Amino acid sequence: MPEIILENVTKRFDKFVAVDDLNIKIEDRGFVTLLGPSGCGKTTTLRMIAGLETPTTGRILIDGQPVYDSSKGINLPPNKRDIGFLFQNYALWPHMTVFENISFGLEMLKWDKTRIRKRVDELLALLRIEQFEKRYPAELSGGQQQRVAIARTLAPSPKVLFMDEPLSNLDAKLRQEMRAELKRLHSDTNSTFVYVTHDQLEAMTLSTRVCLMENGLLQQYDPPLTVYNRPANKFVASFVGNPTMNFIPAKKLSTDGKGLKLSIFDETVHFTRKEAVESCPDNVIIGVRPEFMPIKEKGPIKGKIYSTLPTGMETTVQVMCDGTMLTAVVFGSVDFPIDSAVELDLTGDCLALFDAETGKALAYGSVIFQ
Repeated sequence: MPEIILENVTKRFDKFVAVDDLNIKIEDRGFVTLLGPSGCGKTTTLRMIAGLETPTTGRILIDGQPVYDSSKGINLPPNKRDIGFLFQNYALWPHMTVFENISFGLEMLKWDKTRIRKRVDELLALLRIEQFEKRYPAELSGGQQQRVAIARTLAPSPKVLFMDEPLSNLDAKLRQEMRAELKRLHSDTNSTFVYVTHDQLEAMTLSTRVCLMENGLLQQYDPPLTVYNRPANKFVASFVGNPTMNFIPAKKLSTDGKGLKLSIFDETVHFTRKEAVESCPDNVIIGVRPEFMPIKEKGPIKGKIYSTLPTGMETTVQVMCDGTMLTAVVFGSVDFPIDSAVELDLTGDCLALFDAETGKALAYGSVIFQ
């Protein structure tokens, strides 16, 4: 299976820049998710790699071979790129059985009947849909239709499988089940997957690396847990994670090499990290994930319960603290009365420090109240 390299890829539609100077490397057998809000350029990026959209400038290589190069005039069509594409609506032939849908592409490639039968049987078993071989798409559930579409896409053994929001038409329970199936499928096939979604939960649970974009610009390209624990900027921190990260305004009081003395909620805290803080503006923001903001007795931050969302396994609690809304996650079957007084703390060593003006991450570490 190949690696995919994008070098300085830009796509313009007249004056609108959909993708701006994108540079990423999708490793062999990787599962890379192109993540971001609507209009960020993720689908355009996928279509450019697949050959369904022509970049304005740049270079794209698949398995070491250039499939697009603006300087050399190279632009291979999709059928020459050895890729498979799974669309959002599955696009199954309604008048064909499951077997016929999967085998259709192989017949177009002039495979003999014995080889087709063997390949289809392999895919029916892999995706656990053997019992549906003679059914038509209208007789299948959404999840079963999706498995047929995946089998059809995998039939000719493409080097890369592209998926454009393939789970968006499924209900919440089935989406969760199919996420597990896709992750298992990636392991079983040893294929390179490139997956487009606006759902950060899908990106976190499926990917080996997340390519997070905004307004055509790459914001961060890292493994999911790195994106979650060490966001490159405030946009990344707010987009990834549910509930989203808390942002607490802070003032710099002093700097002492590896640490900073900050003021938050009229309290003084010492922010420390392993690496030295090179420079820090006067106005900063401390980013805290809700699970690192426990509600506890004699906590240094005082507030009032604004709302609670108990789910049984955990409760999401919104707390108003001196005009700032903070979110905490309390694990277990607990609830709190609205407007009751509570106290919070900041724990863990994955707190982020952002520049209040630019949103850029300056440091990651922990705080101690003084």
